Amino acid sequence: MHQQGKIIDWKDDRGFGFILLENSNRHVFIHINSFLHGHRRPVLNDLVSFELTTDSTGRVQASRVKFVSKGAVSLPTSESDQIDLFFLAASAFFTVLAVLVYLGYLPFALFGVYLFISAVTFAEYALDKSAAKKNRWRTSEKTLHILSLVGGWPGALAAQRMLRHKNKKYSFQWMFWCTVFLNLCGLVGLLATGGANAMLVFLSQLGG
Repeated sequence: MHQQGKIIDWKDDRGFGFILLENSNRHVFIHINSFLHGHRRPVLNDLVSFELTTDSTGRVQASRVKFVSKGAVSLPTSESDQIDLFFLAASAFFTVLAVLVYLGYLPFALFGVYLFISAVTFAEYALDKSAAKKNRWRTSEKTLHILSLVGGWPGALAAQRMLRHKNKKYSFQWMFWCTVFLNLCGLVGLLATGGANAMLVFLSQLGG
């Protein structure tokens, strides 16, 4: 039997929350995997319809969940069909960086540094998401922000969109975009002051 309720608690980074049953004070557990295929991710105060089932421990939870709130929009069958401007921004950044390297404005090693740190940052996001699901030791937000600040923000953007991790927490997003801005300011300053040559010498010494 289908019932209706409102999502009153939702932890998007962990993929679960609670529904308040309609005309009742009863709370029901809900997991992201309980939503029918093709629906968008839930947010607070979404109205949903669902069936009540029990898990292996006997806990009551919602299953076969559908949105009934006004204006709810279903996602395409494949998320790869969606155009993510932020993901494209990261790709565009590496394209511009590659052009600057090709024209000699930046050392090639700097391109490699951005790629490496972005890969490390993506991996840290993946580990943190896995730890959140398994209730294990988490990577600190400070560490994730430092990685973004020193050049890993393209990898962070990719992780936030592909893994759907840390992309809904406003305080985290605000600080994240601050690190992106500061990193880009540093890169522009490097170009404007001729610091690229100095960095090239420094990187050459490291490699030597």
